[in-house]
Amino acid sequence: MADYKENVNIWKENVKDTILKAELAALTDETELKDRFYKDLEFGTGGLRGILGVGTNCLNVYTVARASEGIAAYMKAHGMKKIAVSYDSRINSELFAKTAARAFAANGLKTVIVKELMPTPFLSFLTREEKCDMGAMITASHNPAKYNGYKVYNSDGCQIVDAAAKEISSFIDQTPYFGKEPKAFEEYLSSGEIVYASDAVEEKYLGGVKNIVKASPSALKVTYTALNGTGYRIIPKLLKTAVSEVKLVKEQCVPDGNFPTCPYPNPEKSEALALGLKEAEKNGSDILLATDPDADRVGVAVKTENGYELLTGNEVGVLLTDYLLSDMKRKNLPTDRAVIVKTIVTTKLAELIAEKYDASVINVLTGFKYIGEQIGLLEQRGEADRFLLGFEESYGYLLGTEVRDKDAVVAVLAVCNAAAHYLSEGKTLLGRLQEIYAEYGKFYHKLLTFEFAGAAGKEHIEKTMKNLRGDCATFLGRKVIKATDYLQSEKTGLPRSNVLALEFEGNAGVVVRPSGTEPLLKVYVTSCGKEDAALYADLSAFFKA
Repeated sequence: MADYKENVNIWKENVKDTILKAELAALTDETELKDRFYKDLEFGTGGLRGILGVGTNCLNVYTVARASEGIAAYMKAHGMKKIAVSYDSRINSELFAKTAARAFAANGLKTVIVKELMPTPFLSFLTREEKCDMGAMITASHNPAKYNGYKVYNSDGCQIVDAAAKEISSFIDQTPYFGKEPKAFEEYLSSGEIVYASDAVEEKYLGGVKNIVKASPSALKVTYTALNGTGYRIIPKLLKTAVSEVKLVKEQCVPDGNFPTCPYPNPEKSEALALGLKEAEKNGSDILLATDPDADRVGVAVKTENGYELLTGNEVGVLLTDYLLSDMKRKNLPTDRAVIVKTIVTTKLAELIAEKYDASVINVLTGFKYIGEQIGLLEQRGEADRFLLGFEESYGYLLGTEVRDKDAVVAVLAVCNAAAHYLSEGKTLLGRLQEIYAEYGKFYHKLLTFEFAGAAGKEHIEKTMKNLRGDCATFLGRKVIKATDYLQSEKTGLPRSNVLALEFEGNAGVVVRPSGTEPLLKVYVTSCGKEDAALYADLSAFFKA
């Protein structure tokens, strides 16, 4: 990477985009110039994600085009010929998608692109349905409006794994930012080198969702918000087939990358749901459903005597596990064939429920691509029909096998099915959750994050993880009954990962891992029976020391 001042000069000489050119000319603060140009935006298993703006360390048409050229080089090196492209409602998402499509077409790759914005799970489906070798999705998921990103998928519809990401990154590193300009998007359309995805593919995706969930009209009343994202395109019409009343949060069911009513459009956060909760209360809805901008995560709030209570990702996953297995039993289906896949940082309560029904649980590393990978392995054994549910604590769920990433579209219908069933029994989702706790014990989960910025911070995180791997007989005065080091793949059966799990007595424990995208240490805490505030305090003191 050249000196940042050299990069600034190169960009000043070569940038043709009038908006970016003006933005660069207006930058006079040396610190900001350095931040924007001191490095390239890093490409990893999550693709690219960055702040919108001019610079090598930002997301713009030039960084998107360069990444696309690198992906194209990777594809050609492996004899791949076809790629699918989609995008969400964020600022410049359509522009970036078409920029990527032009780069792919210029490299001789057949490119299938959506006609208009669509959810991320549809990109996974499209990649598989059109028998594409790879897929590209322009989205920054639930990040604030100033961000956008670029996710990359393999032919199976899963996000790429480490080895592919590293190889693609090396191709990107060899690609200049400024080179021969591809033809206009419309020219590639006219020549057939870029084609639009047909309406039939969307209808097949929606038909698949209906077939997986098999929702029947119910008395359930729902308020839905798309948080100004892609969910508005298809979720309302699906909901109308499953519940008696669907009310939309109109201000948030129009695509708007500025997210004017929810600056941080994350359905995990109650602040993002403020308008939706207000509308749900006005409507008297049984539940509020909220999907993030690319509709791969869903938040659920349940009506109570005192308003609405937002369920956690673990709670929704537990409710779906319980409902789906009990529904199989009601229908006299063999629950011992059912397979549930979850991540290692996701609630153990799902395992206890599965055990009751003799169902299998597979634990995988953090990242939904590993859940999708397990579906592929079941498929190879001719057992894809065994897959019942995949989920992670960060509000991602999947039913069915046609999509290999978290899918809020199918999850919304599944939640409605469960809520409608319990409503027919005079209960709410929260009521059923309390019954589950009474049977298995109440589990408490908390995510603690500790930031250590810069080179010194990176060194501190590495040292902390090394020290944790020392004597694990006790930790913070608590007896460790099992320690699992995920760097030792021969013992875990999983790919090597810088994660350490410590289990205490009474179904309690902690999982510690560095963030893959931010200078953070993440600590996932579990306790059962009562919330362990003392453990939270001890962990905070330990990691902040």
